[in-house]
Amino acid sequence: MKAVIMAGGFGTRIQPLTGSMPKPMIPLFNRPIMLHIVELLKKYDITELVMLLYHQPFYIKNFFRDGSDFGVKITYVTPIADMGTAGAVKAAEKYLDKRFLVISGDLLTDFNLKKIVEFHDDRKAKATITLTSVKDPLQFGVVITDKEKRITQFLEKPGWGEVISDTINTGIYVLEPEIFKYIPAGENFDFSQDLFPLMLKKKEALFGVTAKGYWRDIGNTDSYREAYYDIFKGRVNLKIDEPKQDFVGKDLRIGVDVRLEKSAGLEGTVVIGDNSQVLGDVRIKDSVIGRNCTIEAGVRLNRSVIWDNSYIKKGARITDSVVCANVRIGQGATLEEGVIVADETSVGDEAVIKADVKIWPKKTIEAGATVTSNMIWGEKWKKALFEGAIIKGLSNMELTPEFCAKMGCAYGTSLPKGSFVLGGRDSNPSSRMLKRCFMGGLLSAGVNVRDMKMTSLPLVRYKLKTFGEVGGVHFRQAQDDPALLEIVFLDGDGLDFSSGMGKNVERTFFKENFRRAHHTEPGVITDINNVGDFYREGFLRSLDRELLKKSTFTVVVDFSFSPASQSLPQLLNELGFSVIALNAYVDEGKGVQAKAKEIALNQLSTIVSSLGAQAGFWLDPSAEAITLVDDTGKICTSIELLSLTVSLLMKAGQKGTIAVPVQAPSTIEQMAEQKGCLVVRTKSSDRAMQEVASSSEIVLTGTTDGRFAFPRFQATFDGMFAIAKLMELSAVSGVTLSQSLLEIPRTAFLQTSLPCPWEMKGGIMRKMSEDSLDKEATFIDGIKVHFGADWVLILPDQYLPVTHIVAEARDHKSAQKLLNEYEKKIVAWKKEMV
Repeated sequence: MKAVIMAGGFGTRIQPLTGSMPKPMIPLFNRPIMLHIVELLKKYDITELVMLLYHQPFYIKNFFRDGSDFGVKITYVTPIADMGTAGAVKAAEKYLDKRFLVISGDLLTDFNLKKIVEFHDDRKAKATITLTSVKDPLQFGVVITDKEKRITQFLEKPGWGEVISDTINTGIYVLEPEIFKYIPAGENFDFSQDLFPLMLKKKEALFGVTAKGYWRDIGNTDSYREAYYDIFKGRVNLKIDEPKQDFVGKDLRIGVDVRLEKSAGLEGTVVIGDNSQVLGDVRIKDSVIGRNCTIEAGVRLNRSVIWDNSYIKKGARITDSVVCANVRIGQGATLEEGVIVADETSVGDEAVIKADVKIWPKKTIEAGATVTSNMIWGEKWKKALFEGAIIKGLSNMELTPEFCAKMGCAYGTSLPKGSFVLGGRDSNPSSRMLKRCFMGGLLSAGVNVRDMKMTSLPLVRYKLKTFGEVGGVHFRQAQDDPALLEIVFLDGDGLDFSSGMGKNVERTFFKENFRRAHHTEPGVITDINNVGDFYREGFLRSLDRELLKKSTFTVVVDFSFSPASQSLPQLLNELGFSVIALNAYVDEGKGVQAKAKEIALNQLSTIVSSLGAQAGFWLDPSAEAITLVDDTGKICTSIELLSLTVSLLMKAGQKGTIAVPVQAPSTIEQMAEQKGCLVVRTKSSDRAMQEVASSSEIVLTGTTDGRFAFPRFQATFDGMFAIAKLMELSAVSGVTLSQSLLEIPRTAFLQTSLPCPWEMKGGIMRKMSEDSLDKEATFIDGIKVHFGADWVLILPDQYLPVTHIVAEARDHKSAQKLLNEYEKKIVAWKKEMV
């Protein structure tokens, strides 16, 4: 007798276990599920097998080959398309000229197949369906038989009101070759949906036999884990390759070349695969460890499954979970009940993966992170959700509607009940979708929302500096990757969230300790439409309108399809500008256009030159940063723009203090000192610069990436105001921007970045500190070493595994020498730490 093993399914319901293999090859006690089926068939002298493959067929063929290693003979059939269960068997018709058995390759059962075949023969059946009784038949197809065991009715996924039996179809059939006449060739045809109902209609000899014994459809991850529990509890017996050891009170199975240092902490049934190591004191109960694994001291495994080639570091705790192949679990990490960690994933030290979370293959969980939801898309789950004031992720994949609703609730919980939050977004449709979800979370916590809808970020900040709201959020597309979305969190003054505010929201998010408003007290949403008028008044009031009108400047502005195009041209026109607006069309259905900045700047340069305009500006989509093109068409670097702005401010006779980040060029001090002004150096973070800008003596805060805050207008970055203010300063100077650029002091300013793992950053900075003991150094942010007028700065990135090196010197050769010297030092220090 022959048997057909159905092994072509995609395994969609059991993902992510099927990330690298077909479902029948998933390991069950260190052997593929289908191997247990093959041995069941062999037990009842069914040794001629036809394997029906479709999804990843090479994986199964490479393992079983011709079957001789397992005492069977295998014929492989791979249909050219997904033909359904009966259609796939039809593809193997030429091999099935006598009675045959069909069985799924992903079942776990110990049914007596001989008795099933004998029943079929006794009834002279054309088809016999093997049935079994289950506690919950609703998720299966119920089969009704008469007293003679002839099938009379099929109930597909019935409700409880329809259930008149608990016997269900197990997917094990005995069939005569005559059934092929009912299966159309080349069509998708299913046994339970098509063939059997048709045979019932034709009154063919269709019988059902209720088998005694164990049966489980391993169709999803919960069923996979439950199969292990059943084996641990002795409900089903199956072959285990690893030999049983002679330990009283323990069912300990140990493979070849296993290193087990201490067995005292092992309880229940424990299987350890070939060439694995279990080091020191461990606590392992009812668990299976694959081949070539390492389990370090202090690890606790309870009812868990570890696949081949995985490494569990010291002190990790894993409960009722599955760790797939080639996974690293960090020191002290915790996997709560029901967790699935798929192949080639790295879980950092002290990370926590919450109950029932599934991690798809090839992910990285940062050290100390808490994972609260399934990680399907993206590559990394970060320890902290916030990068400064921003939460960033793949739109609708990492930043999902449910994530944003939960985050809105966490944020709302941190605020006073009944308070107001300001909301805004860019033109991206994903921003609109996710902002609405976020707002729903805020309302559920009893917080009200004033919605500015589509607007520029500077307008949101400007409104917050008045009264009425305790904070704000702005949703926008990330500039470096159009698939990423950013949520910018603002405090009640329009400044970026502080780290303390972010941590408070994160704690609530991870602990899910949300405030739920009473059903009579949820927040409400109101639209707010007059902020543009309010911003216009302050904008015009903060500039010398008469001077600008007399200057009659012509400027070209590339708006990058941002909402700023709806307000800035009118403001500049009121100041006497002639504005040539590029990319000023906003389409809410399209969002921010992914036009390369370099191409846009070259186009801008050409237009400025050909029109004889006094300046051109590229305004970033958030309207915070600008890039300058001078009247000759020269595209200025952000360092040149910062130096130019300071120079023009000094020429205008402005008195006060200028704030720049630690990595800004020293020429800023040279220009300020000549006019009796002070320069204060700040940390490189946006929040640090904004806090300094809020001081009354500050007249300018400028970054090294084209963002400026003029605190007399607002203490936060505003690219729209920066354009108008820069042209006002140019008018005061009485010379063109190109001439002013020629007058600023020049130095060589170079910077680079080196990869630096998070765990090495502290060591690198310690080495740098030791290296700088006999040198003049400052420690505002990173370590800055001075060599007379020259200097070099080593600055670890706050959010990326890189370290930045910035050098300034009197000439390019000297700056390059400094840069190279410290680059070599960091590389050497990293090698010492490995």
